[in-house]
Amino acid sequence: MDNFLVNAGAYLISTLFGLYIIIILLRFLLQLVRADFYNPLSQFIVKATTPVLKPLRRMIPGLFGIDIASLLLAYSLQYIENFLLFAIKGISVNPVILLWYSIGSLLTLLLYIYFFAILVQVIISWVSPGTYNPATALIHHITEPVMRPARKILPPFSGFDLSPILVFVVLNLLIMFIPVIFG
Repeated sequence: MDNFLVNAGAYLISTLFGLYIIIILLRFLLQLVRADFYNPLSQFIVKATTPVLKPLRRMIPGLFGIDIASLLLAYSLQYIENFLLFAIKGISVNPVILLWYSIGSLLTLLLYIYFFAILVQVIISWVSPGTYNPATALIHHITEPVMRPARKILPPFSGFDLSPILVFVVLNLLIMFIPVIFG
């Protein structure tokens, strides 16, 4: 029964923290790529993160157009999540090591956001190509800075865009490499 409670607690912590960290990272990415903030999904992300980010932005200014407050918030929440997960499992970790580990966890999550955004974009291009949807517009804004260099390396071949495969390979290699550095 104790193992069940530990697993259930870890699952709840990972899910709740993970979802909010993803929303914060999406807000950071949307600001970074200057996406349309009148998009309904953008409005949801802004409304979900503004209550926490607004006070932080008073203390932590942006730098070169990068929203440092949202990155710091995402990192802090990732640190707390990792701390709680280790604590619930009864593992004691040096706080400095946990700081380093949390950077790796956050980078991995960011890479997975790109991975799944590109996967959704590929599936949508098969199912209903050329149709407009607020979600597809945001996905396109987020993934285009990653896809553009891949398209230069691997241009469309006979009407097929194979550049997502190249990006998937690079993303997976980075995801596999992060634990080597941050693990």
